Amino acid sequence: MTVVVKRVYEAPASRDGARVLVDRFWPRGLSKANAQIDHWLKDLAPSDELRQWFHTHPDGFETFRSQYLKELKRPEAEAAVEELYRLAKKRLTLLFAYKDEEHNNAVVLKDLLDGRRKPPSGTGPAAIGAGRVRRAARRAR
Repeated sequence: MTVVVKRVYEAPASRDGARVLVDRFWPRGLSKANAQIDHWLKDLAPSDELRQWFHTHPDGFETFRSQYLKELKRPEAEAAVEELYRLAKKRLTLLFAYKDEEHNNAVVLKDLLDGRRKPPSGTGPAAIGAGRVRRAARRAR
């Protein structure tokens, strides 16, 4: 599995593999045709509150990272995290619009996929099967 992080404004390359936008909002000034995005996982984006906090506290990346990993445990993010792990079985490029290329949510997701950071409980490959079991049990009720 190879995961690469890239600004969405950079030109697409043949070696990008699956191109996944991980921002909640579409990047300004970029047409969908020029972006060549394969998947847009909006639910992986940080909450508006956390995003706005980080914009006003750019030196607080570790706090942002910690809070963002907690947000990935939200029920609405569960399916998107599951999809990201599925896509990461092959070459994957995580796309973001933020100007800081070293401190953004795509970097946190790459670290998570690369196993550099412990995933929050309730996410990861092992949780995928457990999530399916929980959803099946809810449907059976």
